[in-house]
Amino acid sequence: MNSSVIVFPGSNCDRDIAVALEKLQFKNRMVWHKDSDLPKSDLIVIPGGFSYGDYLRSGAIAAKSNIINEVIKAANHGCLILGVCNGFQILIETGLLKGALLRNKNLKFLSKDVFVKVVKNDNKFCKKYKSGQIIKLNIAHNEGNYFINSENLKKLEDKNLIAFKYCNQKGEINEGSNPNGSLNNIAGIFNENKNILGMMPHPERMVDKTISSEDGINLFSSLLG
Repeated sequence: MNSSVIVFPGSNCDRDIAVALEKLQFKNRMVWHKDSDLPKSDLIVIPGGFSYGDYLRSGAIAAKSNIINEVIKAANHGCLILGVCNGFQILIETGLLKGALLRNKNLKFLSKDVFVKVVKNDNKFCKKYKSGQIIKLNIAHNEGNYFINSENLKKLEDKNLIAFKYCNQKGEINEGSNPNGSLNNIAGIFNENKNILGMMPHPERMVDKTISSEDGINLFSSLLG
């Protein structure tokens, strides 16, 4: 399976994503944001980091980069797109995903492991998980507080477009298990065709038991099946 990781000035999780993909035998290419040609790709990943130093809004400048036009075209033709953390912010800024990512509720940068619940597994990104499965992933963000208006929230819920929700170790979804203030504890969402996933937690940081855990590996292995 061919994958491409888009690299911006300030990306700092691009190599982590590449390691995760290569561990599962993806044929991966790193693509500089100023490129105008995108390699043939079954999966495109927009990684975490601080593209352009998070000036203006997080992801706002990166969303105007040359390669993003090609990413949008690929997405509209059904290519799988994964945006993690800053990548999620960039997907929001491009309009490929709906909503907004605001400052964390405590106005502080968060870097810690959290529990998230897999809401549904009837999609290409989560099919190796069980619906309702609780996994531990890492977060590292300043603007991860997901918000969307009530009309579009209803669409997300009615069409099963919420991928992950923050929870506690017991799987309880409440204010106490919400690290950043996200509406309804939302940690990740799909577009209507479910070929685009944006998520704040980092699955690529959880693919090796030696240094963390393997709770994130099934997201990548799901894409191979």
